[in-house]
Amino acid sequence: MDHVIIVDANDNELGTMEKMEAHKAGKLHRAFSIFVVNSRGNMLIQKRADGKYHSGGLWSNTCCGHQGPGESLDESAHRRLNEEMGFDCELKELFAIIYRADLDNNIIEHEIDHVIIGVYDKDPHPDPAEVSAFSWTDPNQLVEDMRRNPERYTYWFRLLLERVIGGLSNGYLKKKRARF
Repeated sequence: MDHVIIVDANDNELGTMEKMEAHKAGKLHRAFSIFVVNSRGNMLIQKRADGKYHSGGLWSNTCCGHQGPGESLDESAHRRLNEEMGFDCELKELFAIIYRADLDNNIIEHEIDHVIIGVYDKDPHPDPAEVSAFSWTDPNQLVEDMRRNPERYTYWFRLLLERVIGGLSNGYLKKKRARF
């Protein structure tokens, strides 16, 4: 049974709860969204498998997940990236944001979402139960398509994309590139 870490608005741990129970009740919990780019500046996006418990068939960032009890956020992010996309790379947190959204299947995403970036130059090997397709996409073209066709993309991806691009274009990766 998967559990998530329930937190307060300051990201202080309050306890744990079974993942689906937390999503049905709309409990604030700790999560992460990983955005991976390659050295050419293209962003790795994925189409969520149709069978996902919410937002199936929608395009999203490289990988998402929840910190598990007893794991650090960093450990959870690396574990989930490998499970979902079949690779690992160095990861750095860019920012965190709180959001709440009512999604399909009576799911409420109420998360402190730690937004994490990484650089990787090979194709992933995604788990087909998690990901039905992937694409290396120019971020500016992605923003344009998202504005024209928002229904193709997950709620949190629409919320985060332009802020992530801003962080990348402000030199975050250039400053950190030597560490990747």
